[in-house]
Amino acid sequence: MMGFIMRCWKKIKLWWLALIISTGALAAGEGIQIKSAELRLQDDVYYLQAQMMVIPNPTLEDALRKGVSLYFVTDFELKRPRWYWLNEDVAHYTRVSRLSYNALLRQYVVSGVNIHARSVDKLDEALLALGEVSAVPIVTRNELDTRETYQAKLTMRLDTTQLPKPLQINALASGKWDLEATPMLWTFKP
Repeated sequence: MMGFIMRCWKKIKLWWLALIISTGALAAGEGIQIKSAELRLQDDVYYLQAQMMVIPNPTLEDALRKGVSLYFVTDFELKRPRWYWLNEDVAHYTRVSRLSYNALLRQYVVSGVNIHARSVDKLDEALLALGEVSAVPIVTRNELDTRETYQAKLTMRLDTTQLPKPLQINALASGKWDLEATPMLWTFKP
């Protein structure tokens, strides 16, 4: 009898271990990751090119399918470091994007103030379009000093203040609505 209990106990421990590992793997796959970002010079203007990978958790996907629009804020800052005072703000860019689902057409829509609206059939395609920043003019060559080294910072996050009020309370109470990229920092020399 004792041998039977020990075998069952080992199976239960293995089952719990597998559950914990699989839950951790799912949680690690969610969030926003900045894949690449750079400033490119073209016709005396520096343009921002970036690609971010957005992976929503099941709570966000479910809310999206039920008609809740999700707003994402992309922020870019370019600063000149100064040893004697605060860093100088050279350029700043903010983009607000909306991801929504049209149940009648069964399409995901990515739209915003600074981007062209796109309708796609699959969520993966919509997330790819949401994470793409291409050819955004940031600063002209004349505004930068070629002797200086600048600091660039790019980040993206889900704006929970744009959610309906009951969901805002839920977002504050639980961590299921937290979706934010680790800021990407790099130095830039014109």
